[in-house]
Amino acid sequence: MARLGASFRQLADPETCRDQQTEKETMSQTIVVTGASSGIGKATAGFFAERGWNVVATMRNPDDGGELAGLDDVLVTRLDLLDSGGIAAAVGATLERFGTIDVLLNNAGYGAYGPLEATPMEVIRRQFDVNLFGLIETIQAVLPAMRDQRSGVIVNISSVGGRITYPLGSLYHGSKWAVEGLSEALHYELAPLGIRVKLVKPGGVKTDFGGRSFVFTHDPELPDYQPFVDAAAAALEAGTPRGSQEPEEVAEVIYSAATDGTTQIRYISGEGAKTLLANRYSAEQDEAFVAGMRSQFGL
Repeated sequence: MARLGASFRQLADPETCRDQQTEKETMSQTIVVTGASSGIGKATAGFFAERGWNVVATMRNPDDGGELAGLDDVLVTRLDLLDSGGIAAAVGATLERFGTIDVLLNNAGYGAYGPLEATPMEVIRRQFDVNLFGLIETIQAVLPAMRDQRSGVIVNISSVGGRITYPLGSLYHGSKWAVEGLSEALHYELAPLGIRVKLVKPGGVKTDFGGRSFVFTHDPELPDYQPFVDAAAAALEAGTPRGSQEPEEVAEVIYSAATDGTTQIRYISGEGAKTLLANRYSAEQDEAFVAGMRSQFGL
């Protein structure tokens, strides 16, 4: 009886009621994750699902999402950033199943490296089609729903490579720097509609970036580049494909960006990334600049 009385008092307590209401509201929220078949995308889909979110885990081949498909309130569906119809279909399936899109995580992408002169135009176009134009098209697809709601968060995965560059990375870094500029400008544009735009910048992560997510091009018929290509490729292989962070650590940063309710734009994941960027830029100056811009335009 004492146990029942304690439970009743707990239920009647205003703080408890508010906590339960907040939990209920959170459980009804929906996140769409691109590139959820592995790495950061898969870890983030699982992280949000464990916290009661509806999760739409998108990937080029839904057969790769068997583990996620077994979780409650998780929809695994196809989304290829090179397929406009597929992007629209994935968004439509999300709204049909869950009725809302509260967070979009643009995670899918890869890195193309090599001398620019030696890189065929089809490789160049594909890098930007996936990392930039596919991201833009996905944002365009979810914005009508978020605009109608007057709420939503768009989280774009950038990289330390969106603020610094490595040799032979003109394509990858060009695409990520473009995502940075796009996201910051879009942050201002969507603020009056109640939609926030965030950038998450991981450092080295234990994913397959050095495998299927990494493309290296060089042309032996351009021997002038070869000594530098050999040295740079060895350095990249030794230092950048795999890092010390687990994907789940990045997922925690993504969750914070999606749920903290602030106007902060950039979130850095990993101590190595923080050190690297601190040596190049000041986060405090960055936030002060953004705050001044928002004030100038009344945002």
